Amino acid sequence: MLAAMIRTLCAAVLAAACSISMSAAASAPTPQPVSTPGTDCAAITGPPPQSVPPTSVNTLRQAYLCVLEHYYSGPVMDSRALLKSALAAYTQDLIRRGADRADLRLPALTGNRDTDWAAFAKVLGTGDPAALRAAITGMVAGLHDNHARWVRPTPPPQGGPVGTGIAGVSAQQGPQFDPAARPPLFITKVLAGSPAAKADIRPGDIMVKVNGVPAFIGDSVNHNIIDLFAADPVRLTLKRPTTGRTRTVEIRQGPITRQPPKVTSKTLPGGAVYVQLPGFYEGAADQVIAKLQGRPEAVVLDLRGNGGGSPREVTRLLGAFAHGKVTSYFCPLKGECVPNRTDDSVRLLGSRLVVLTDRACASACDDFSAAVKGNGLGTLVGTRTAGAVSGPGEGYLLDDGSVLILPKVRHLGPAREIIDTIGVPVDHYAPMTALDLATGRDPGLAKALTLL
Repeated sequence: MLAAMIRTLCAAVLAAACSISMSAAASAPTPQPVSTPGTDCAAITGPPPQSVPPTSVNTLRQAYLCVLEHYYSGPVMDSRALLKSALAAYTQDLIRRGADRADLRLPALTGNRDTDWAAFAKVLGTGDPAALRAAITGMVAGLHDNHARWVRPTPPPQGGPVGTGIAGVSAQQGPQFDPAARPPLFITKVLAGSPAAKADIRPGDIMVKVNGVPAFIGDSVNHNIIDLFAADPVRLTLKRPTTGRTRTVEIRQGPITRQPPKVTSKTLPGGAVYVQLPGFYEGAADQVIAKLQGRPEAVVLDLRGNGGGSPREVTRLLGAFAHGKVTSYFCPLKGECVPNRTDDSVRLLGSRLVVLTDRACASACDDFSAAVKGNGLGTLVGTRTAGAVSGPGEGYLLDDGSVLILPKVRHLGPAREIIDTIGVPVDHYAPMTALDLATGRDPGLAKALTLL
């Protein structure tokens, strides 16, 4: 489950506010017209069909043209880079399966999108379906954009969702592991009643090894362990920070219960209201505002672990704390940036605001935090946000039922600054440690109380 959790942390990418990290290559040739524009991938308007053909060379062609037509920098991209990324991933998949081909080489490319595709398709021939899927994944990964995705729908498992129940770890940075994460790697969330909970795995437990592989190599997180979590069973070597005891436990995937996200709140000493917002899902802003109907003097808004969601929810919630403010900009490749503004139809609360953030605060959460800091609406406490905010994406349906998600604009902060890959710095650094989680301490909330 953890592997899936890491990869899908930005599940609301269709509506999330993010910025494009991919820029046009300086040596890109003059763009050539693409044949039959608009007919090779269509904006998705409903669920993919249940019965679809397998992934084919034409599916890869659709994805190629879709990127060139609809991605933020697609119109000025060097199409040769896309084909190179696709063939590299294609051949690597064949090599892993011992099925490499002696005749498989990247043809001479000219920069003309149509003729290059024709030469590329001739080399592929009928294509290998598994390698073609790897090629689409590799081509999208070559964009280096945290909100570009290729998603293959999978039917829900019979009997409901399954997993280990480990739903959060300390090294999360949006949809990936944080390259700046410092040891140790510890568990931050365990689902009640899950296999992990039944094995007495608790928040704060330090993961020393996964299937015998160390979680850290020196001071660098071992990104390779992400795939190891998909093993069934998975063997974890854990250290409990309260006792120092180390044990190895083997857990198998089993039934898990995923509760729909909801806003929770409580009154803090001194009268401030603490509100935890797990995501900017539809209706989230109004749920937070409903918790603050008494118009408290101070609000502590906990966005730690908030994976993002809709930009509309961001501007609506910000409207409860300020009016007439620009919260961010959505910028096309060419032309004027479009400002996003606070929703001034929301009644002002007049409350002081402290926002708790961490490296798992991504996408729309980055957006909200940047607007708070950039407009002086409150104080940020915790750790720097994820910086996974490249631009709101749109989904395009391919002929095998898969969906390509591509940002059409890039996100900039309220001062037109780039937040993507950088994150929003906090005003007061208060990280959560493994021992804090294990003992129920909350340094971020404690710091917020001193500020209020």
